[in-house]
Amino acid sequence: MVNPGKRMHILQAKLLAIRHGPGAAILPPEITRIHMDFAVKWNDGHFGPRKFWKTCLPRLKFWNPAIPMLVNRTSDQTAPAKMSIYFRQASLSSGAPAALSSQMNSLPLAQQPHSSIANEHPAPEPEEGERVVTIDMKGIHSDKILEEFVAKTGATPVHPTPDEQVEMRQVEERAERAAFDRAVVKKYIDDKRREERMLAMARQEAEAIRMANQ
Repeated sequence: MVNPGKRMHILQAKLLAIRHGPGAAILPPEITRIHMDFAVKWNDGHFGPRKFWKTCLPRLKFWNPAIPMLVNRTSDQTAPAKMSIYFRQASLSSGAPAALSSQMNSLPLAQQPHSSIANEHPAPEPEEGERVVTIDMKGIHSDKILEEFVAKTGATPVHPTPDEQVEMRQVEERAERAAFDRAVVKKYIDDKRREERMLAMARQEAEAIRMANQ
């Protein structure tokens, strides 16, 4: 069983990893939803979109939990890789946000849009009171996708506080110490196994000599 202190260190590292890094940004209130379309496998220009989904999207969702973020993947590697960002055109005081949310929630659960690996929910047309901005992600590095995303959305990057920077350095130091300890333990185990193999070979040779002299 992992001791509580070690478990806390693991949780701390995971929390810092999702709070900060590529994709850690606060989106403006005009954004209503984000939709990604790309292939299941990484080849044929889909590596960048896949990496953005794996590394950046979780942080975006962490900082913007109220914004729906759907991922629609397809087995067709020749398909385009596109991100659709939906913006609210009406003012915040209008009933457009509530109307959009109500329209989505009024559908049966099975018919509500959700992430898919079978191309079930490609990016829809914008609803009334929405406009959509797209990013062509195919063959583009995830860093460049993020740059274009920030430029087109006006997202505000989130930077770690001084206390969090200290915590991040502590996490790095613990990781380095753990790697060193693992290397020491591995060397000890490898040396012990080598000694055991040499002893076994020596016993076999001694037994072979004994049998030959009988």
